[in-house]
Amino acid sequence: MKTTIVIADDHPLMLRGLSDFIASKGYEILGKAEDGRAAYALIVKHKPDIAILDIRMPYMTGLDVAEACKKYNLDTKVILITFDNEEELFDKAKEFNVYGYILKEFAIEEIENCIEHVKKGEAYFSEEIASYLNSKLKYSKSHITDLLTKTELKVVQLLSQNKTNQEISETLQSSIRTIEKHRSNITKKLKLQKSHNALMLWAILNKDLL
Repeated sequence: MKTTIVIADDHPLMLRGLSDFIASKGYEILGKAEDGRAAYALIVKHKPDIAILDIRMPYMTGLDVAEACKKYNLDTKVILITFDNEEELFDKAKEFNVYGYILKEFAIEEIENCIEHVKKGEAYFSEEIASYLNSKLKYSKSHITDLLTKTELKVVQLLSQNKTNQEISETLQSSIRTIEKHRSNITKKLKLQKSHNALMLWAILNKDLL
């Protein structure tokens, strides 16, 4: 029996691309929507196994839909796809029993794996997110202070505020090249992946340690 899915995203190209890809993998798409209210109506009507929702949508956000599903005890498992990486959103997602949380930049690469986990009742976060959520357990405030130099700590603090390399270089009165070197050293010390936004995402998730 095919896994049934409802998909919602307010970007038509993303909605079409993702739904076409998922259908090509043998899943049954019961409905598509471009806003949260329509998505929730589809979930109530069709009772799909899984709903794949963008967080930022008109009328109801993906989190609003997840909250409604929890409130009314709907069996549909929610997967959120988003560009957002704020810790507050992860906490809300977990509070509303969201099973999957994928960054849009990795959506096509990870969605099939995510669906398979969710089918089994297993939570799935994008690999990048998972590594940073896990890393919160590895470090204490004193450990971070011992691990990083004062300048490196300042760089991470500024990154946690979503500052760019240019803004950080201006604040610290250093060259962009020097800031990039600091970022590289910090990434190695924290044993993070070497992807472009890895350190910034870690910094945002670990604000309380900085």
